[in-house]
Amino acid sequence: MIAFLRGTLAESFPHQAIVDVGGVGYAANIPLTTFDRLPQQGGQVRLLTHHHVTEREHTLFGFFTEDERDLFRLLIDRVSGIGPKMALSVLSGMPVPAFKEAVIRNDIAALAKIKGVGKKTAERIVLELKDKVGVVDAWQAAQVARGAHDPKQEAVSDAVLGLIALGYKQTEAQKTVNELAKTAPEPVRADKLIREALRLMQ
Repeated sequence: MIAFLRGTLAESFPHQAIVDVGGVGYAANIPLTTFDRLPQQGGQVRLLTHHHVTEREHTLFGFFTEDERDLFRLLIDRVSGIGPKMALSVLSGMPVPAFKEAVIRNDIAALAKIKGVGKKTAERIVLELKDKVGVVDAWQAAQVARGAHDPKQEAVSDAVLGLIALGYKQTEAQKTVNELAKTAPEPVRADKLIREALRLMQ
C-alpha cells in the first residue's frame, strides 16, 4: 500500500497531479482543495495517498492534508452509494471544516449544492454519518476542544476521528482513546494515541 508520495511535481491539473519520485511518475487523482495548494511545476511536493484497488484497476488518490484523506476514506467506506469519484467531488466542492459543520447542523441544502451530490445523497450522507457511524459526535467534541484551546482534548478527538476513518466504531474508539489519554505523557499527540489504540483494538 502506498501511504504518501514525496518528490518533484512533474505536472498538475485541477483533478490530477503527477509526482516524479526517483524517476518514476505517479499519477494521483486529487480534489481541488489539494490542487490549490500545490507548488509550481518542478517544485517539491508531498501528497498523502489512498491506494484504491478494484478488479479492473488500481488508482491513487492524493491529498494535501490528513483531514482531506480521512474524510475521503470515511465517505467511500461508510456512506452507501458514494465511490471515489463522488468523494472527490465532495472534497472539491466544500472545504473539510465547512463539510463537517454542514453535517453537524443538518444543512442538507448546503451539501446538495455540491456538484454531483443532490438532495437525496446529501440526506444519506448526514443520516449515515450521524446514525450509523457516530462520527458527528467526535467532530463536535473536536470543535469544543479547539474552541477551549485544550490541546490534549484536541489530540483525543483527532485520534478518535482517525480510528473511525479506519473503520472502528465511534464508541469503541472513544473508550480506548480516553483510557490511553489518562496515562499518556505530555504533550499528548493524536498519532501516538492512534498507534497505541490500534495495538489494543486488533
